[in-house]
Amino acid sequence: MTRPGSHGRDAARRGVVARADDRSGRERPVGEIAHGDHLCLAFADDTEQQRVITAYLRTGLRRGERVMYFADQCAPGRILDWLRAAGVDPGPATDSGQLTVTTAEKGYLATGSFDADTMVGTLHGEIARSIASGFTGFRVSGEMSWALRGVPGAERLNEYETKVSEVFAGQPASAICQYDARRFYPAALHFFDHCHPATVRPEPLHTSTSLQIVPSFHGGRRALRVVGVVGHQSAGALASALETALGWPGDITVDMGGMEFLDLAGVRALVRVAEQLPRTRQLHIVDLDPMLCHVFQVVGWDQIPSIAVSARETRDGTR
Repeated sequence: MTRPGSHGRDAARRGVVARADDRSGRERPVGEIAHGDHLCLAFADDTEQQRVITAYLRTGLRRGERVMYFADQCAPGRILDWLRAAGVDPGPATDSGQLTVTTAEKGYLATGSFDADTMVGTLHGEIARSIASGFTGFRVSGEMSWALRGVPGAERLNEYETKVSEVFAGQPASAICQYDARRFYPAALHFFDHCHPATVRPEPLHTSTSLQIVPSFHGGRRALRVVGVVGHQSAGALASALETALGWPGDITVDMGGMEFLDLAGVRALVRVAEQLPRTRQLHIVDLDPMLCHVFQVVGWDQIPSIAVSARETRDGTR
């Protein structure tokens, strides 16, 4: 190993300032979803799904939009219960036709198979019907797990997602397509996520003026995304988020693509969690600033079996 110069040693002591590649531009908080949006919701627990979908449906009803939901793993009655738990009585909305909660079989699979063009046409008609009926817009959400059951035509799901974006663009309508990360393989989840123009942003585990730590997905795998500055005072927030991630199944991925600064206390939080992992799990630190990757090598942290570090690409494509 090459002996570092004083600059490397200073970086190890103080931390490294990185010019961050902020990837949060594709994410939108559920409260900021607007007409024309077609978003992917990748989720890994029922609580997150309920939080996002309840807020999405409730907002649409409050705004006078027509709201439609296609259930699959969840029973339609459960969705109505979510609204009731949030203080919304769905009865008047269902009676008036403002709210429809049905099943994927009656929507995506109404013909017994999946026809992408037919479903796109159905959504186009629902938008027009909503406006003609005096509603302020149309919003829809569907659970996409039906596509994993070997349904004829499901191989055209990516084509459908692309066409939906075209239909909704510029229209008084929005959509959230739900993908359960516990059911879809990571590669498929990553693929379908990028069939959408944007994604629903999860609830941050920590947020302040200088740091956000957000549950996310990286390459289709559940991850923590660190955005901003991890200094001495905020290292505890990183440690707390990592403790939460310890409870997730499988490896832990920490996406450092949005990190601007990481000091030694933050590095120690990462190392401490890695040392707690059993042999069957690893801590993947991805898109780390190349200078900080060098610090990991100099100090020897990269030799810890449960740590895997990969560098962020620079503007010239190198790492």
